[in-house]
Amino acid sequence: MKIQKNKILSTVIIVNYNNEKYIKKCLNSILEQTNANNEIIFVDDKSTDNSLKIVEKYKNKITVLKTPSRYKSKYGSYNQMNSYYRGFLKSKGKYIFFLDSDDYFKKNKLKKVINYFEKNLDTNVVFDLAILKNKNKSSKLKFKQKKFILSSWPRFTSQSCITVKRSFLVEIFKFLKLRKFELIWFDFRIACFCYLKEKKINILPLYLTYYRQLENSASSKFKTFSTNWWIRRNQAHDFVTYLSKKLKLKDKFTIDKFFTKLITFFK
Repeated sequence: MKIQKNKILSTVIIVNYNNEKYIKKCLNSILEQTNANNEIIFVDDKSTDNSLKIVEKYKNKITVLKTPSRYKSKYGSYNQMNSYYRGFLKSKGKYIFFLDSDDYFKKNKLKKVINYFEKNLDTNVVFDLAILKNKNKSSKLKFKQKKFILSSWPRFTSQSCITVKRSFLVEIFKFLKLRKFELIWFDFRIACFCYLKEKKINILPLYLTYYRQLENSASSKFKTFSTNWWIRRNQAHDFVTYLSKKLKLKDKFTIDKFFTKLITFFK
């Protein structure tokens, strides 16, 4: 992978698919950030709405990438991950911010997250906290880490809450950019990689990202304890096993994993 030398402090990679309704809010939230030394890369994943017409008005302020048809998959998880990867290859920033196009940042997010990195030099990945945006109402999503003794992976916040140091993102894509585990999305993969690789997950206890939970989102298909929920959970355990082997770590067998395997066996 050829990585460009960076003179830009931060890059925000926005991935979009048919979110014309939210693009202006998303882009403006970056353009209004309190630090000016950043770039915006907008990756459109073959939208069929007016997304690209809206983005055209911002062409002098952002870089727009369009996904070629040959890279389009029937699985949204692969499409999202590949779009972020394509944006990363064009990026120059030292710190890479992920942002789904229906979400948006608080005005001072970039400055606060970068300050955290600069004060904690050994930190490679940061998850800030999310504010749920539902029509005209906003509510802060409570976050409490679970006990790892019982579970195979940590709790984490949404894709748009993730910021990664450029040098570490090279390693993340090396291990995670694969067409396996189609039910497992990129945020989960990053969280598990951090947990297994670094034995920790860094949560910045600041609410800096507005997150929209749309009715047609991927998570809406996985109602808690439904058949689909258990199938995805089983695949998540398989992903953790796969990643543990790739990192040459011992696969952890937890109570959660035991019951998930048992239940999905009989479904």
